[in-house]
Amino acid sequence: MSSPKTYAIIVAAGQGLRSGSALPKQFAPLAGKPLLAHSHAAFAAHPAIAGVLVVIGAGQEALLAETLGDVPFVIGGMTRRDSVCNGLQALAAEAPDRVLIHDAARPFLSADVIDRLLAALDSDVAAIPALAVADTLVRHDGTLGETVSRDHLYRVQTPQAFRFAEVLAAHRDWPEHAEATDDAQMVPRSGYNVSIVQGDPMLEKITHPSDFAAAEARHAATLRVRTATGYDVHRLVEGEELWLGGLLIPHDKGLSGHSDADVALHAVTDALLGTIADGDIGMHFPPSDPQWRGANSAQFLQHAATLIARRGGIIDFIDLTIICEAPKIGPHREGMRARIADLLQVAPGQISVKATTTERLGFTGRGEGIAAQAVATIRIAA
Repeated sequence: MSSPKTYAIIVAAGQGLRSGSALPKQFAPLAGKPLLAHSHAAFAAHPAIAGVLVVIGAGQEALLAETLGDVPFVIGGMTRRDSVCNGLQALAAEAPDRVLIHDAARPFLSADVIDRLLAALDSDVAAIPALAVADTLVRHDGTLGETVSRDHLYRVQTPQAFRFAEVLAAHRDWPEHAEATDDAQMVPRSGYNVSIVQGDPMLEKITHPSDFAAAEARHAATLRVRTATGYDVHRLVEGEELWLGGLLIPHDKGLSGHSDADVALHAVTDALLGTIADGDIGMHFPPSDPQWRGANSAQFLQHAATLIARRGGIIDFIDLTIICEAPKIGPHREGMRARIADLLQVAPGQISVKATTTERLGFTGRGEGIAAQAVATIRIAA
């Protein structure tokens, strides 16, 4: 038997006016990338999800393209229910069996939650993630009243999972002037049960400015430190410019290589790629490819940084050592630190540049080439 076809809808059509951000909150930065990008990546990476549709507000097309590139989207409506309905109508042509409907304001979506929801749809028409209420509840009308029982009380989260035909019918049949705060409220009206699966504290909704700080803290608690090294060597030859640490250095010789041969940036790039176990610079930018002939090595470094950011990683520190007899690195040290920091979008205090010689031993000691080694430390989800 073939597996059910499952799609995801991410509702990202709001303005996020309470978030305090100049951007709609779904496009505001969180943990190294726009808030919307987190849940989109979680759905896109899940093997059971055939496609992801984003519902955005009118006029937000450019923001979406900047955040996710060329991805399927539709324009939402005046209310959340209208936006979801627009998404469901757009997906109807794909004839999905199941759909997960998610709020972009809940960025940290795990594969485990998706798995639990899809398993529940094997026996129920709808399923939602929820957390049991743990706090004491009381009534208060000016004075403290009686305690309210927490039995059978839950905090509802998203994504909410549905068999597609049933949730589409529920939206189409919903009274025009009635409102629903989420889609799970609509399905029981058609006589279907909604099951509850275990939610996730990481799925807290982001609404106010303080929520961003709390979400950053939750995300940081899930990160683990990774460290990797990089090493590179290039020959010194006459007739070439000397690019080192992102700077053009006055010298009678330059480094030879397929790109600009910036041995320092190459070592840092390899160290960063090592932290995410994603090969080396030659794998991403093959020397055999003519498009990289004479290329600025800054783009190699920024590519590695982008790969880390897309995985929610944070660059903490770079320690670079340049090994050569000449030129003298000292006069250029601070410029290199500033340039590398700018390329990686970190503070100069997170970049260390050192230099040493080999006491005139070996190829660097004879002035035949320059070597560099780098150590990168990042934090990334385990």
